[in-house]
Amino acid sequence: MKNIILILLVTFVGFSVQAQEKKNKNAKYSITVNGNCEQCQRRIQKAAFSVDGVKTANWSIETHKLDLIINTEKTSIDDVKKAIAKVGHDTDEVKTTDGIYSSLPSCCKYDREKTTK
Repeated sequence: MKNIILILLVTFVGFSVQAQEKKNKNAKYSITVNGNCEQCQRRIQKAAFSVDGVKTANWSIETHKLDLIINTEKTSIDDVKKAIAKVGHDTDEVKTTDGIYSSLPSCCKYDREKTTK
């Protein structure tokens, strides 16, 4: 009788542990974002963090790469790209408007001809 109870207890505990495993909802991305200076860096990172679900956002002035970790249940990479375009910076797929781009400080204006299609 003790063996049966022990087997049932071990089986129950085993199923309970499997049921409590968390799925990793965070995903890492690295996207290209055009910009030039520290003002751009602050603006790009602030725009990324304004999107609910963005855990980390770090834009490199040298490489123009934005490294992100986002919660994929709360947002998508496209939402982040759209938020960045709204503050004046082109990404690899989403481009800002000419009006928003022209309102950037002169030090933040990058060569758009290479990025627009």
